[in-house]
Amino acid sequence: MDVLIHLFVGLHIIGIASLLGGFLTQMKQMGQGTARFGPAMLHGALIMLVTGVALVGLNQADDNAVNNVKIGIKMAVLIVILALVYVKRDEERIDKGVFGAVGLLTTANVFIAVLWT
Repeated sequence: MDVLIHLFVGLHIIGIASLLGGFLTQMKQMGQGTARFGPAMLHGALIMLVTGVALVGLNQADDNAVNNVKIGIKMAVLIVILALVYVKRDEERIDKGVFGAVGLLTTANVFIAVLWT
């Protein structure tokens, strides 16, 4: 079971990298008002959602303690991110505030995961 949990953690990190990497590579375009949500950002958010749910299930099945409040907050933040990226994915230009919010929420989600013990 540990190998499977570690596999999903790795996939979860790949999803975070895809979403946050898509944001970071377009920070200059965000300043110019020409940033857009690429497919990698949408797929990264979806990977994070699927692997996160799988990790909760696997950890509960392995009798590991799961902080449901933390997971609920992380999922709520991720659903907001996913909604923003999904709704705005076909637009040529994304408002700076919306694009910045996705980056900020993604970063916040990472820090919630790491710092909340």
